[in-house]
Amino acid sequence: MKILSHFRFNKRERSGIFFLLFLIILAQGVYFGLGFIGPSEETGKNEVLKGFQKEIDSLKAVEGGRQDTVYPFNPNYISDYKGYVLGMTVEEIDRLHRYRNAGKFVNTTSEFGEVTGVSDSLLRKISPYFRFPVFSGKSGGARTDDYVREAGSAVKKEDLNHAVEADFRSVPGIGEKLSARIVKYRDLLGGYSLSEQLYEVYGLDSTVVKRALQRFEVIEPPVIQKLDINSISLKELASLAYLNREEARKIIAYRSRAGKIKSLDELRKIENFSPGKIRRIKLYLTTE
Repeated sequence: MKILSHFRFNKRERSGIFFLLFLIILAQGVYFGLGFIGPSEETGKNEVLKGFQKEIDSLKAVEGGRQDTVYPFNPNYISDYKGYVLGMTVEEIDRLHRYRNAGKFVNTTSEFGEVTGVSDSLLRKISPYFRFPVFSGKSGGARTDDYVREAGSAVKKEDLNHAVEADFRSVPGIGEKLSARIVKYRDLLGGYSLSEQLYEVYGLDSTVVKRALQRFEVIEPPVIQKLDINSISLKELASLAYLNREEARKIIAYRSRAGKIKSLDELRKIENFSPGKIRRIKLYLTTE
């Protein structure tokens, strides 16, 4: 008796089976091939990641051990921001500014403490960085003269508003970038009205400023056409050097509530408008 096979396929079915077997073999080959190459590639990636992590850990270690550098400065010219960074309160900064507005200078650490009322602990912390200029007389005295004595000769100071970048580079500590910033900030202000505005130049250390002011000062202040704060527009206010758009909006809002601003000192009622900021604003605004 003849037994028939149950596994008889026609030509088309056999072709399909062979194609399916081919795909299975190909898939296995790819799998094992990638499995053979994969670890090497993965190892390379891991090495790269380890390198990045090592750099990150190194930067973190440097950042963790780094401390902010405080450079020597003249405490008579502490700005609102500088005072905040040092840890002074608004009231302490205002006391110093009122003292300076009266034409007086602090000449010793103890006098600084008496004028500002800072705590003994803060005074001990910041006083090592104080650098006092030379004055004639006792507390509150004026400068000896308008000249700097060098090798027994008198050198007349140059006008801060007429000096060019090359002139500023003659001061130790002022290079190409800083001299350019001094001129750029002067253009922004429309000219330096006060010699002390040099302290506001970004990146210019107070010690370097003191050195520069031994050679330069405001001799011919700029003629600034002051604008009436009661009629000035928001755009005009925001264009002033010492005001941003948000601060300009606050002034406009206060003016609307008050009806008319009779004195620029009223701006102290606006949040974050310190006496120092108002003194600078007065260079450009009036209530007339």
